[in-house]
Order: sequence, then structure tokens, then C-alpha cells
Amino acid sequence: MGTPQVKIAILTSSRADFGIYLPLLRILSTEEKIGTDIIAFGTHLSARYGHTLSHIQEAGFNIAWSFDTAPATDTPGDIARSMAETTRQLTKVWENSHYDLIFALGDRYEMFAAVASALPFNLKIAHIHGGETTLGAIDNAFRHAITHMSAFHFTGAEPYRMKVCQLIDSDKNVYNTGALGIDNLSKIKLMEIDEFRNQFGIDLHKPSILITLHPETIGFEQNRDNTAEMLGALEMLSDFQQIITMPNADTSGLIIRELIEAYSKNKPNVKVVESFGSLGYLSAMKHCTLMLGNTSSGFMEASFFPKWVINLGKRQDGRIRTPNITDTAFDRNLISETIRKVCKTRIPDFAPVYGDGHAAEKILNILKDELGLN
Repeated sequence: MGTPQVKIAILTSSRADFGIYLPLLRILSTEEKIGTDIIAFGTHLSARYGHTLSHIQEAGFNIAWSFDTAPATDTPGDIARSMAETTRQLTKVWENSHYDLIFALGDRYEMFAAVASALPFNLKIAHIHGGETTLGAIDNAFRHAITHMSAFHFTGAEPYRMKVCQLIDSDKNVYNTGALGIDNLSKIKLMEIDEFRNQFGIDLHKPSILITLHPETIGFEQNRDNTAEMLGALEMLSDFQQIITMPNADTSGLIIRELIEAYSKNKPNVKVVESFGSLGYLSAMKHCTLMLGNTSSGFMEASFFPKWVINLGKRQDGRIRTPNITDTAFDRNLISETIRKVCKTRIPDFAPVYGDGHAAEKILNILKDELGLN
């Protein structure tokens, strides 16, 4: 095989965005005219967050560059220093490599720092999942800033495409391709319950709540109390198996981790997992009774099955609400009552919002046209 005509970089900073990228990575790997490098940073190299670089290696993709830029703690100062370190490390990449296009996904502070470092080099950015709104997180500002720094925009739903058009005051290179997460669910074979139990030691035959709580980074001082209210509700739901995945590296994230670890001690029905990986997490979602917390996967991916989602607090305020989502305040009694209620209620039928499971193909075809590869 000859030298690729086009060189693309994929920026990935966490387990979450790598799992979403997978359909795009797979389809790009089949194109002889396109060379794809992965640039891994953020928490991928951090033992505290599960050293998820191994997930990329096990999937067989080329990691061209990798940097440990995870914050030392969860204070605002260490988050800011992590952003500065990300900018410093990624600058080395742009000084020593040539890329025709760089993919950035989502809205996290380290993704913003990586994209900002590329801007002085006049590099083209393709942004995935722009146009969304999360009013309870500082990510909202980072997402919209990445949109303004990008040349191509691939959104997960039509309202988000329209939002990007408003932000940049143009519809040029703004495409509603649907969400890559739906591609994942449409194409991969999820694990059956026995297979999942053999790999993770968790029996999903039992009624199970899949729980992920991230900090509200606007008003982060309330995260200790918010977590206590959620765990107080779980104390009242001991008849459920409680599967808790750990939060991202955000402001006050370590507080949530400490409270979860303390809560889980000597509770056989509580299973704490750092990272399932994409296949394991989506399989857990398929077989669980419902989801609880404030993760974005409770919006796009959960709508595919669909799965009941009890969305807590304000972190995800501004996202599209599908009928499987119930918003609830951080109040232990209200959370417990809502979970008991939805378990007895059928999810209403609703039309798909996030595409038809062909987002990766649509993105590739657009790129081939724009980059002159057809």
C-alpha cells in the first residue's frame, strides 16, 4: 500500500470519547487514501482512571502520540494546570507532524485545550457533537468554543445542526449525520447476560440500576451534598443491584469517588467499576432495569433501546429530552419514589432522534468530497 493522500488525527482524551469514535475509526481504517493517527491524552494514561490507553491498544489502532495530562487533583487550579499542560504537549505534535484534518469530539476542557493549541498552526478541525447544550457544566462554553475553532461540523441531531449554524452564522460545512453512538449500537453485538457475568462478575439477571454521576462543574461546591442525596436514595433501594461507574476528571470529581467508595463497602449489591470499556458499558445498559445519574449516554445511547433514565440535577440542562428521560432534583426521597414509579411504567413509543446508525459512513463520504478523494 502506498503513502496515504490524506493524514487525519483523532484527538481522544478519555474512555468516553474513544468509545464513541469507534465506528468512525473502523471505517477510516478501510480507506487506503486516508492515514489515521490517534493522539491520546487526558486520563487515558492515568492509573486512577483505569489506564484506558489499553482499550485503544487492544482495539488495534495506531497511537501516534500519547501524553498523561490528567489533573493531579480535582481542584479548579489543577484543572487549569491540566489545560495548560495539554496545550504544551499538543504543541509538540503540531510542530513535528503534518495533518490535513484533526477530529475533536465533544466538549471537555482538555479537548478545548488541544484544539486551541492547533489554532495558531491554521490546522483544520472537524468537530463532532457540536451544538448541544449542558447548562450545568463548564463544558458548555468549551463545546461552543471548539465549534468556533472548527472548519467542519458533524452533529448528532437536527436541532444541534441548527444551533451550530446560529453560532457560526453560516450553514457551510455543517452536517447532521446523526450520532456515532447509535452506529455503535446498530452494528456491534452486545454481550449476553452470561457472557457479561463471566467477564465482569456481575449478574444482570438481577434487577439492576446502572449509575454514573459526574460533578456539576457550575456550582461545584454542591457536589458533596448532591452525591449524598443520590446515595441516600440508593440506601432505600437495596432490593436493586447497583452498578456504579466512576466519574470523569472534573472539578470535585474526587469527592464523588470518595463518597461512592465509602458507600459501597460491605454492600454485596453494590458493584463499583472504573471502566467497562465501550462494549461492556453498552451491554450493561442493554440489560439493566434503568439508568440513574447525569451522564450524556443517558440521552443518546439510552434512547436506542430505549431505557428508562432518571436524570439528576442540572448538568445536562439544555439537551433534547426523549420520553424515556425523567428529570429529578437531588432529593433522596424524590429519587427513590421516581425509580419505584418508572419501574411500573412502560416507556412511550417515540421516533428516533439521533440518526439511523450510519453516521460514520456519512462523515466519511462528506470528507471524501471535501478532501478531493472521490
